[in-house]
Amino acid sequence: MQAVEIRGYGAPEVLQLGERPVPVAGPGEVLIRVSASGVNRPDVLQRTGNYPVPPGASDIPGLEVAGVIESGDAAALQAAGLKPGDRVCALVAGGGYAQWCVAPAAQCLPVPRGLSDLEAAGLPETFFTVWSNVFDRGRLQAGETLLIQGGTSGIGVTAIQMAKAMGATVIATAGSDDKCAACLRLGADHAINYRSQDFAAVARELTGGQGVNVILDMVAGSYVAREVECLAEDGRLVIIAVQGGIDAGFNAGLVLRRRLTITGSTLRPRPVAFKAAIAQSLRQHVWPLLESGRIRPVIHQVFKPAEAAQAHALMESNTHIGKLMLQWA
Repeated sequence: MQAVEIRGYGAPEVLQLGERPVPVAGPGEVLIRVSASGVNRPDVLQRTGNYPVPPGASDIPGLEVAGVIESGDAAALQAAGLKPGDRVCALVAGGGYAQWCVAPAAQCLPVPRGLSDLEAAGLPETFFTVWSNVFDRGRLQAGETLLIQGGTSGIGVTAIQMAKAMGATVIATAGSDDKCAACLRLGADHAINYRSQDFAAVARELTGGQGVNVILDMVAGSYVAREVECLAEDGRLVIIAVQGGIDAGFNAGLVLRRRLTITGSTLRPRPVAFKAAIAQSLRQHVWPLLESGRIRPVIHQVFKPAEAAQAHALMESNTHIGKLMLQWA
């Protein structure tokens, strides 16, 4: 099969199309003939040597795919309510940039009615991540306010739509007025241009001085101190990436006085059972929203597999709005 390989850590050009054996599904797994693969920020980190592959996972990049189940563990398929020939999307720990990919059956979900395989391939990584961090760890409730850092990223466009559908007020940050306008079109109640505005001061103003209830942060670094300042009492800060660095000085006194929670997670190394529980929640609570059109995939650009380096270069430029995809079929 064809697969996009990382031929040494470095710039996007280290991504090269090569030949690999078709993988074999093991216990609890299915083999998917891939139609499309999502491109995500962790793929860029893996390419540069900053995101180690979990033990036992494929060294081929790619954390989400959609396609058709060709074969698999019969018991696992039955438990997941799936069968060979079904169109599915799946979250994987690696191996997604390829014509065939193995995935735990429990991490597969049926392609939502009305969506193409290309659209479905852009769902798992961001939808699993947002559900796990905003709703499970962040405990966002209807009527609360969520601040999303990076509202036009793949994570951001998902979080805006999902939080609005669940009854929250959404404030998103973005790096240009055009991107802020895109956040508003996606349903955000407010958008802050972090290059020209102090997001913490604006967030406090928008909430009448009360502060926001939950923050989804992909930056960390110097952002953390300002985020602590604009959290409401009993607020929750959830960190899912450290694009701004790992060192964060903040006012610990505010954490005590306002009873704040600072937490975070990485999804890739978590066990199958953990991700399976997220899949079940998504199927129950979010898949109906996708099928009704209340939430929709946002795809910025589609690339051929041989153009994976161009997709990564665009990802690193931070000029895209929504998802970048590789299309195999």
